[in-house]
Amino acid sequence: MGEGGVALRGRLAAARGAWLVFEDEAGFSMTPPQAKTWSQRGRTPVVRVRGCSRRRISIAALTCYKPGQRSRLIYRPRRDDGQRDGRKSFSWRDYRDLLTAAHQQLDGPIVLVWDNLNVHKAADLREWAAAQDWLTIHYLPPYAPDLNPVEGIWSLLRRGWLSNVAFSTPEHLIQRIRRGLRHIQYRSHLIDGCLDRPGHQTRLSNRTTSRVQPQ
Repeated sequence: MGEGGVALRGRLAAARGAWLVFEDEAGFSMTPPQAKTWSQRGRTPVVRVRGCSRRRISIAALTCYKPGQRSRLIYRPRRDDGQRDGRKSFSWRDYRDLLTAAHQQLDGPIVLVWDNLNVHKAADLREWAAAQDWLTIHYLPPYAPDLNPVEGIWSLLRRGWLSNVAFSTPEHLIQRIRRGLRHIQYRSHLIDGCLDRPGHQTRLSNRTTSRVQPQ
């Protein structure tokens, strides 16, 4: 489904009074994303972090749009417990529960658009989805993150609340993620902007890139 297909799905969703919902997931680690910042000329800023921790926080997020309604952002975190046999990614049951919660919160039918991740096409999840009369699922074409507005949410988060931050603990990382997502939730124009220009990243000029250095 190309960009025209996304627009078509949006018109179909509006015609049936449904919410057009996009989903994506992302992982965040203790090593902060680097972003542009101010510094003295000739001096590269250094962000010192506590080693190279592999502990990760995964977030699955939904951006929800409907004519006449305020756009919504709904998300669920999943923390890597650090155990070798611990699951790091979302299971089909996690997606089932997220969609069920979204349906209850939005109080209306959902036209869901997401990528071709294996778990999205799991037999159990497809069987469950087929039994829900309020849910219609469509898939994005491969390698088309620019068509998914949730990518814009990740960009806002990484370039704002998470950039160049020396996280002291996993709890510190979770706190910053939640703070950033709550900020976006209360500002529907940011969610709308991600739909208007998916994957768009604001250009910053006259700045220098910091670098990350383990302590």
